[in-house]
Amino acid sequence: MPSLLDRLQSVFRTAFNLPENSNWNALIYGETRGWDSVAHMALIAALEDEFDIMIDTDDVIDMSSFAKAREILAKHGVTT
Repeated sequence: MPSLLDRLQSVFRTAFNLPENSNWNALIYGETRGWDSVAHMALIAALEDEFDIMIDTDDVIDMSSFAKAREILAKHGVTT
């Protein structure tokens, strides 16, 4: 079974068409190629589907990086 990190990377890879060896810590909203407001909402939907959670509006707004996505998942109890 893939780890949380593997699953999260997979969602980001698919959402932004990224290679497996991406610098995950460098993924930032507005700076990462293709991460605009429309792609952001698609990413949120993909995260909700993958981890079976509902991300509230404050967290949607706060999710500004790959690292922040990990924090938000932890806040929702996603740890494995």
